[in-house]
Amino acid sequence: MTTIKKISPKTLKKSFFTWFFWNGCSQQAESMLGMAFGQSMAPVIEELYDTREDKAKALNRHITLFNTEAQVGSICNGIVCGLEEANANGQCTPELIESVKVALIGPTSAIGDSLWVATIIPVLLTICLSIAQANASTAWLGPVVYMIAYPVGTCALSWWLFRVGYRSGLEGMQGMMATGKLDALTDAMTVLGLIVVGALTASFVSASLPIQIVKDVLDGATGEILQNQVLFNADNMLNAIFPKILPLGLTLLVYWLYAKKKWSPLKLMGLILVLACLLTAVGYLTGVYA
Repeated sequence: MTTIKKISPKTLKKSFFTWFFWNGCSQQAESMLGMAFGQSMAPVIEELYDTREDKAKALNRHITLFNTEAQVGSICNGIVCGLEEANANGQCTPELIESVKVALIGPTSAIGDSLWVATIIPVLLTICLSIAQANASTAWLGPVVYMIAYPVGTCALSWWLFRVGYRSGLEGMQGMMATGKLDALTDAMTVLGLIVVGALTASFVSASLPIQIVKDVLDGATGEILQNQVLFNADNMLNAIFPKILPLGLTLLVYWLYAKKKWSPLKLMGLILVLACLLTAVGYLTGVYA
């Protein structure tokens, strides 16, 4: 009688936490997260396969190119664990496992970037920034809340998705893709992420154009000379046409330089510093900061 091989709960937890804590430690251009994925699968392979040759083959197929958003991408690890379990019981093939891994890169990356990076993290940062700015005496509470909520929330989400992937397996993922729910969720998270980023830009990015014209004018009604009257203020004029247009423009410029022109963060900070110095000098010359 053939014994059905099953991954123990202890091994599943070991596989998950290996991925959770070390997914970015081996990231490089050749295989991206491939080495980390292989490392997370090592305890599963060790438990499922008996011979050294089978273990070596299983490890080799999991150190190839792989990339995803690591938090939501933990569902890939769960699905592959289920497939390896099926393969060890003769119900799956290594070729199918490799194909599934490649197929999961796109959707999990898109959902992960939209849901976690572009939505949940900005929302959490907004809440914590608001807490820090609400009261100077309790400003420390904002960073503390973030330092607790971020890792705990990340771990809870990743572990839940890992278990969902292992339990539902490939069929569950295929079902979502076949019904179009996956595309709908991706689109919804993308739109929500853009809304959140737009709100953050308007709330926390500060930029102004300190140009104004100040003159002494004659009050026709009283005959008095009114000194230092602002006849033109560039920042007020722009905000009257399009509120917060300068913070938006600065944000889009930084995004374009970073995403399209591949500027480094250090270079971008240098550019912002130069712009700040130039605009401050203009502000003093035109009397805005006088």
